[in-house]
Amino acid sequence: MKKPLIILTGPTAVGKTELSVQLAKRVNGEIISADSMQVYKYMDIGSAKIKPSEMQDVPHYLVDLLEPDEAFHVVKFQAYAKKYMEEIWAKGKIPILTGGTGFYIQAVLYDIDFTAMAGNEEYRRELEEIAKEQGKVRLHEMLSQVDPVSAKQIHINNQKRVIRALEFYHKTGEPISEHNEIERSKTSPYRFAYFVLNDRRENLYKRINLRVDQMLDAGLVREVRFLKEKGYTRDMISMQGLGYKEILAYLDGECTLDGAVYTIKRDTRHFAKRQLTWFKRERDVIWIDKDELDYNNEKILDKMLELLYEKKMI
Repeated sequence: MKKPLIILTGPTAVGKTELSVQLAKRVNGEIISADSMQVYKYMDIGSAKIKPSEMQDVPHYLVDLLEPDEAFHVVKFQAYAKKYMEEIWAKGKIPILTGGTGFYIQAVLYDIDFTAMAGNEEYRRELEEIAKEQGKVRLHEMLSQVDPVSAKQIHINNQKRVIRALEFYHKTGEPISEHNEIERSKTSPYRFAYFVLNDRRENLYKRINLRVDQMLDAGLVREVRFLKEKGYTRDMISMQGLGYKEILAYLDGECTLDGAVYTIKRDTRHFAKRQLTWFKRERDVIWIDKDELDYNNEKILDKMLELLYEKKMI
């Protein structure tokens, strides 16, 4: 029988963190973070990282693992996640992938083959230079010419993914969108339940705005200043995260604090919208709408447990 895997995802600020801990306690699970920012040390406030006190003795993996100057990408995530899943199964427990990075989740769920995606350092540097000198619009235009499907799917600001798609085409002569489509059609090697927690758009946007205000109150500016003083710069993958690059711009005198906060809120709302678009494209997802369950975590958990029981996951 295939090994069990539970996924709990959804847009940013929807309430995944608290629910995932409660779910793990009910199903004898351990949590693997599917988040591209919480993996970094010292980046606690801007990444809305779970606090040790909030973990309630549930083991969490891929949190506070890397230094901010280390690269973290989907291939590295997949390797770590598979290693930790094996460790969790060996204890007789269920791994729960929790976080909002849809591509990371997809990579693990369908065991996507990334061997053809091994990069070319020289070509990558060339692309980074083009972005620096001619701007991200030019980079996105280059992708549109060779892979219009990917260009439509990848946001112009997501330079990392734009470059990866161009690298893939440069190496194989094939659009990465075609490769992804083939990989996406694979059957999962796991017995899984793929939950997407969701909320009404207006409520989600209110939660996002409130969360950004809470981050400011908790010391986001101080956190980014500390990272800057330690020598972490905006060209690093970690420092391109939402909340970090905007506060860096403020600290460098490029905008006011009010301007930086406005941009963080706006871009986080846009990010949540893109996350929802991604999850709507995915197969076999189970939508959990908070408003239909009266915003009551006990009711939400009961619904999830009922579905897990039906799937013979527990």
